[in-house]
Amino acid sequence: MQVVILAGGLGTRLAEETDLIPKPMVKIGDEPILVHIMRIFAKFGHKQFIVAMGYKQEVIQEYFRDNFERFRNEGWEISLVDTGLNSSTGGRLSRIMPLINSTFFMTYGDGLSDINLELLLKHHQEMNRIATVTAVRPPARFGTIEISNGVVKGFSEKDPQASGWINGGFFCLDKEVENYLMGDDVSFESDPINKIVSENQLSAYEHSGWWQPMDTLREKIILQELWLSGKAPWII
Repeated sequence: MQVVILAGGLGTRLAEETDLIPKPMVKIGDEPILVHIMRIFAKFGHKQFIVAMGYKQEVIQEYFRDNFERFRNEGWEISLVDTGLNSSTGGRLSRIMPLINSTFFMTYGDGLSDINLELLLKHHQEMNRIATVTAVRPPARFGTIEISNGVVKGFSEKDPQASGWINGGFFCLDKEVENYLMGDDVSFESDPINKIVSENQLSAYEHSGWWQPMDTLREKIILQELWLSGKAPWII
């Protein structure tokens, strides 16, 4: 199956890294997070990649040009597409739709997970909807403190399972989703998704495993430490 990766945003919340390079090219270990994401899909046999570029796309182009032989030897087919500097996620998706053949995966260029893509695809097929979003629990950020009369009675790590489900960024979409896209300025997560929801065409695959975005420097450090520990969940 084809895999679309939206990799064109400005990455302003990670400005420490993205002044010079686009966020998907920020390295975890010795490879950009974009390549780590691609390896998640390749692990399940999905090696046809369409990278929707925008901000500092020349950095992405140079990297894959320099590493062309290495990825070709791994059986990867990579299409790099200029989807505009200021396009929103819906616009980027709309611009790559002429390359889409049938049902495809879509994700963002800044999140990793130990998701089982076979189960995601199976769920999508069984639910018979045009779109499936992976629902995840947000990572725990703060410990919880129980206080009574000014005295701490309990202190514990925050349990992500106590939080609601959020968009985990791993989608399975039918080509018909093209009919819901509305131009460069509209984010996929706003009007298009809401329209799909209103027609009862969005299913949710609940992933209770590990998931971590990379929106901030703190989150980049979390991923880097996992990689250096040799226990990176998205690889294991």
